[in-house]
Amino acid sequence: MNIPIILTYFRIAFIPFLVAVFYLVPAPWNQYLCCFLYLIAGATDWLDGYLARKMQLESAFGAFLDPVADKLMVSTALIIILQSAPNPWVAIAVAIIVGREIFISALREWMAGMDDRATVKVSWTGKVKTAAQMWAIGFLLFHYDLWIIPVQEIGYSLLALSTVLTLWSMIEYIFAARHVLKTNT
Repeated sequence: MNIPIILTYFRIAFIPFLVAVFYLVPAPWNQYLCCFLYLIAGATDWLDGYLARKMQLESAFGAFLDPVADKLMVSTALIIILQSAPNPWVAIAVAIIVGREIFISALREWMAGMDDRATVKVSWTGKVKTAAQMWAIGFLLFHYDLWIIPVQEIGYSLLALSTVLTLWSMIEYIFAARHVLKTNT
């Protein structure tokens, strides 16, 4: 147990608080607090990676747990966003993003079993997708305009961008794994 792993556990422990705040705190405060909690979780995501590298505490367990914590937080936040503003386009985006995460996690697990996990390592597109997704979620959790900044519209635009990048990165992963997929299907 080290500080980066504790921060990752902290991020997982934040998830029930995010849901509780969304449902138990009256609007509009629930969205402000959800956004704040999400920002704290995002900061711990950055901090745990930074500390793991800086303090040379990188571990196989940390490499496993960190993306699990991210996917749990992102999926929960996306479901909350969909719940707060039911919309078929948001539902499609949420289904694509969550579905891709499940698919790629399974693909990575399968490739690891084939002793070929490096083929489906995180790509540049995946990193840009994650950044767009994180910003989109933050904007959509906040929901309200901030002075003259149309927060919700920016959030929806970033969600659309991250959905396109989600599909693109999934295709890249499938393409990278095609040699194993061809020989084992």
